[in-house]
Amino acid sequence: MAEPKLLSIEEISKHNTAKDLWIVIDGQVWDLTQFAPEHPGGIGSKHFRPNYSVSFSLSLLPLQSDTKHPVILKHAGHDASQPYNEVHSPSLLPKTLTTSKLIGTLDTSTVSSAWVKPPPQQNPKVQLKKEKPALDTLISTHDFEAVAEKTLGPKTWGFYSSAATDLVTHKANSTFFDRIWFRPRVLRDVRTRDTRARIMGREVEMPVFVSPAALARLVHPEGEKAIARACWRKGIVQGTKKVSTNASFSIDEIVSALPFPSTASNSNSSPPDPPLFFQLYVNKHRSRSESLLRTVWDAGIRTIFLTVDSPIAGKREADERVRMDEDQAVPMGQGKPVNDQKGGGLGRITGSFIDEGLQWGDLTWLRRLWRGRVVVKGIMTAEDARSNHGGRNLDTSPPAILILLDIQRNAPHVFDQLEVYVDGGIRRGTDILKAICLGATAVSLGRPFLYALNYGQQGVEYLVD
Repeated sequence: MAEPKLLSIEEISKHNTAKDLWIVIDGQVWDLTQFAPEHPGGIGSKHFRPNYSVSFSLSLLPLQSDTKHPVILKHAGHDASQPYNEVHSPSLLPKTLTTSKLIGTLDTSTVSSAWVKPPPQQNPKVQLKKEKPALDTLISTHDFEAVAEKTLGPKTWGFYSSAATDLVTHKANSTFFDRIWFRPRVLRDVRTRDTRARIMGREVEMPVFVSPAALARLVHPEGEKAIARACWRKGIVQGTKKVSTNASFSIDEIVSALPFPSTASNSNSSPPDPPLFFQLYVNKHRSRSESLLRTVWDAGIRTIFLTVDSPIAGKREADERVRMDEDQAVPMGQGKPVNDQKGGGLGRITGSFIDEGLQWGDLTWLRRLWRGRVVVKGIMTAEDARSNHGGRNLDTSPPAILILLDIQRNAPHVFDQLEVYVDGGIRRGTDILKAICLGATAVSLGRPFLYALNYGQQGVEYLVD
């Protein structure tokens, strides 16, 4: 195999127009001339390989003549590693483009001080660094949240902390737990305590799992991989959107981050699949969801959460109020970041591909495609018999614990037939216990784990402890 061609900065800098466009990512020189202008999300390109795990992610971004500050053109003939690596995994470009588009490698001996200087921003930003307190000084989920509010960037904080309109449901998710009282029985032998549970066909150390969340790399460079490793070490399950549809890393990258044993070496009763489930938002183009599910299955994941309560992005005003950097890459979104009369919400961009016409009958379609376990995520009445998406999508929908009470009163048979999970407003161990006492199989937490990720894998493990 021939050695990669060494390219000087002088040569690379010549290719700096829409018709002749090279960029440097982590020392590799790529030709994006044909890819960039025609395929804003990286989908449908003749250079694109049919691997859905990356198909929505290459939002390196739309190159259009009417765009004021397209990321690719802005870095044409230059190094784009920094904006690319903020949200993308290193393997994304090699997986997405054919090898013919890899022109060579940067000759570092030619790099000058002018070359390493980033291109100018339209509006220079002044960011004051705020120090995080020592991890061992934090003693509750509320402490992690307080630190995140002070130390995350305004847009990242707005995206994660926001909820629909007046936050009625978001607040009620937590406060309704406070309205439920224990009736403690005393003089019981409690020397032996066991928090282990079985969920999704797997033995876990406690009836808790991590809710899938979008763009975890906005909080920490290791994103979903750090959460996955922490969950593995602590014996709980992680939900992921790619290992969510909106994750920062591909499924394979998240799975490979785990010290996962092979089937042959697995001697316990748990199935030989990774301690992950996949959150599915059905794509308007069903063939893409079908391809994605094949990728998920091939990665060893055997449980999917079908999200049904977000056919249209909610109005998350805290997210909308912080204007977006229109140069920012947004994985999975098929539209480019934009500020308009509605605001500048990341939630609108990341959810733009979701099928708004999904109905109960489509579960038959899903069942034909998926041989593993299916959890319907987002049921909000006993009639539909479970989560309200953390209050992020439809305000004044009922708080999660109230839905559990509704099912107990009006559809109690559900608990005998299905595993029931509660997601929304859980911040204390007492909240978990209340949900279990009322029939839940397990609970999930989303925001607390994202705020803990502010401290990396160590922070997530610390939160579990």
